[in-house]
Amino acid sequence: MAKIYENIKNLRKKKGWSQTELAKRAGYTDRTSIAKIENGNVDLPQSRIAKFAEVFGVTESELMGLDKINENLNIKNLIPFEVKEIPLLGKIACGEPIFADEECSQYSTVSGIHADFALEAQGDSMIGDRIYNGDIVFCRNQPTVENGEIAVVIIKDEATLKHFFYYPDRGLVILKASNPAYEDLIYMDDEMADIRILGKAVAVEFGI
Repeated sequence: MAKIYENIKNLRKKKGWSQTELAKRAGYTDRTSIAKIENGNVDLPQSRIAKFAEVFGVTESELMGLDKINENLNIKNLIPFEVKEIPLLGKIACGEPIFADEECSQYSTVSGIHADFALEAQGDSMIGDRIYNGDIVFCRNQPTVENGEIAVVIIKDEATLKHFFYYPDRGLVILKASNPAYEDLIYMDDEMADIRILGKAVAVEFGI
């Protein structure tokens, strides 16, 4: 049990607490009890171990030295994530393709997902995927997608957001909306030279 006493002392010091402060948090009347515990002179019952684990924000196994303590985050149930700014390129058509403007004038903040740029949805052709007019669609830079995935597609100088299907053996590209009111956009043979994928849609932020 020696490891648990060392962990209690080390965690207290990392928190910047005095023995008196820890005594109050752990339900002891004075610092003497904490001093005895840190010196290994007390046989702690499981209920006390659970209390110390709760106070320090670690698991009982971590406190007892059975698992390694997370040195960066001694708080349970919190997951670190990256927050970054990505370019908001403009509007993307959820309907007929619109002029593609890849110039960035604004930025959007994203966390917890791998996205490289964002676009504002315009139109209603993707409402079957819960993408509505005014929603912000977060996208990952990639020149290809799997059939059926939602892609930002550039057609000459126009852009659209659709489910992408490519059949090389048939010389065929089909762009499908998720709103049945819209017909498929079909491109064949030489027409496919005018098509490129700007990225894959990975998340959406609902508009107000």
